[in-house]
Amino acid sequence: MGLNNFSEIATFVSVVNAGSFTVAAGQVGLTRSAVGKSIARLEERLQVRLLNRSSRSLSLTDDGKAFFDRCVQILDDLEQTEEAMAQRSTAPHGRLRISVPSALGHKHLLPVLATYLEAWPQVSVNVSFADRYVDLVDEGVDVALRIGGPRVDSSLIARTVAHERLMICAAPAYLERRGTPRTVDALNAHECLFFANGSRPTPWTFKGADGAVGSAGRLQMNSAQAIQEMALAGLGVANLPTYLIEDDLRSGRLVPLLRNVERDGDPIRVLYPARQHLSPKVRLFIDLLAARWTPQAPWDIGT
Repeated sequence: MGLNNFSEIATFVSVVNAGSFTVAAGQVGLTRSAVGKSIARLEERLQVRLLNRSSRSLSLTDDGKAFFDRCVQILDDLEQTEEAMAQRSTAPHGRLRISVPSALGHKHLLPVLATYLEAWPQVSVNVSFADRYVDLVDEGVDVALRIGGPRVDSSLIARTVAHERLMICAAPAYLERRGTPRTVDALNAHECLFFANGSRPTPWTFKGADGAVGSAGRLQMNSAQAIQEMALAGLGVANLPTYLIEDDLRSGRLVPLLRNVERDGDPIRVLYPARQHLSPKVRLFIDLLAARWTPQAPWDIGT
């Protein structure tokens, strides 16, 4: 098989994934006309029709679906072969794409990245600060950090590098004005600042306590940083991760409450696609992150 055949296969896969000749053309660096001719040559050589085309959409034929599945496997095998060869090199190289929750990333990933970039000058890094669950494969992400969340897809590998620790807290001015809650039940008499996913607030649960606190308070927001700012302004009691409020706790701007009540903390995990060969750029980044955040996360030291 000639090199042009591999190029046509890659173009065909790009067209199917993009669902559009125009979009695929931009992705592979060709004109729309060149992409169309590439697919036509492929169909002529195979003597089958791969795509059903219309003015508004395109879809795979039965033959096209069978061919597409095999092409994806071939390209994946080629990628794994390249990664296996890259492992032979002691120095990682290329672009590392990372997705990380906004607050955790800004406060605690950046110092790790500074060390990583200094150690490996042949690697460039693209970071997306996203408070959503990205699809690593579809969005071309090498590594994603997630806090808790749904069960990990079987196509991904997860490694726990830290644990989230939640803290009930309030500003001294608020406690002076409203008093200090000493029990979980007492929180129901206070202005509680809730994180809201959609229209429903996320309840606060406690080990060994009956029920949960989930409706007290008039202010609900979908930003942990915004809740932090409102708590600092003395507008209520907050339930926030220590990785976000560590400086506020150490300085006394926020006072920890109910320290004797245990909370459930979600694992902070690194996720990456399950492949036979893990590239050096990914492996070394994950190892550095685990070394920095395990066994005790830096944001919990002294809090």
